[in-house]
Amino acid sequence: MSRGAMHGQRADAIAEQAAHWIVRLSADDPAERDTAQAGYAAWKAADPLHATAAAGMENVLRQLNAVREPAGGDHRPARAALAAIAPRRQRLRQLAAASAVAVLALTSALAVSERPAYLLADLRSPTGQWRTHTLADGSHITLGSGSAVNVHFNAGERHVELVQGDILVDVAKDAQRPFIVDSGQAAIRALGTRFTVRRDDDATILSMLESKVSAQVPQHPANIVQAGQRTRITEDGVGPITAIDAASVQEAWRAHQLVIDDQPLADVLDELARHRPGQLHYDREQIAGIRVAAVLPLDDTDKALQLLIDNFPQLRIRMLTRYLVMVDAPASALAKNK
Repeated sequence: MSRGAMHGQRADAIAEQAAHWIVRLSADDPAERDTAQAGYAAWKAADPLHATAAAGMENVLRQLNAVREPAGGDHRPARAALAAIAPRRQRLRQLAAASAVAVLALTSALAVSERPAYLLADLRSPTGQWRTHTLADGSHITLGSGSAVNVHFNAGERHVELVQGDILVDVAKDAQRPFIVDSGQAAIRALGTRFTVRRDDDATILSMLESKVSAQVPQHPANIVQAGQRTRITEDGVGPITAIDAASVQEAWRAHQLVIDDQPLADVLDELARHRPGQLHYDREQIAGIRVAAVLPLDDTDKALQLLIDNFPQLRIRMLTRYLVMVDAPASALAKNK
């Protein structure tokens, strides 16, 4: 199991625990609430991750309370969450809603605690948004959804650090100062050109749209990547060069589209998850047999999910809330489509 998967499982386990605590803290019996409060305090003290997550969860619930709770109302966190989400629903639905809020708040807390570099970056784009900036030298940089960069220009070079996500760069020519994108895995050096760079956990994806760049990994020789070419760069060096349709890549960026050509559904969902707030849950093994060829809108991931349902009737997509979506393919449906 990968480290990321293990971390995800632990986060899910903590989320379930948090959901149970928030439900117990909303009990009608004062004695039960007192007991829950003591247990909640012990749970937070048992693990620094619990404490960090709890602080974020409580902060989100306080914000919900400030926005939605009427003056003189019940200010206990769980009550505030219930009042904000489902004031007239049955008790079971209220408990489910409270659990969802706890999971979402915890997820947000964990995500923020792990992204200080994103929060402190010079330029950022929130999840589900694209932002274009004109830099001091006249270059244009478009940040994809949930992306961030730091910009460092001096008399000798123009340096952009890709902190997270992906960027489209249109470099202004300056023969005296090379333009360098540092992704952490590689330094991509250009004078005047147009290209995209995506930073994943273990690789950098470079797609050349115009001209050429020099891509180099520490302890490895530099490689020239030309227009119409793409490569995957890791700590082991620049990978094989593959051909791309530069015009199609540019159009996909312009229209905020995901163009898929016979890719596993799990990979498609990975990408959609990057472009929507909250959590998109799915079991990679359970949907491993489904492959996708499509063009999906990244700026409307609800519509993208609906398109997947329309084209793959064996899929089941449950939107528990706007921020908590479950995707699976029930065994009976899979059997019918074999």
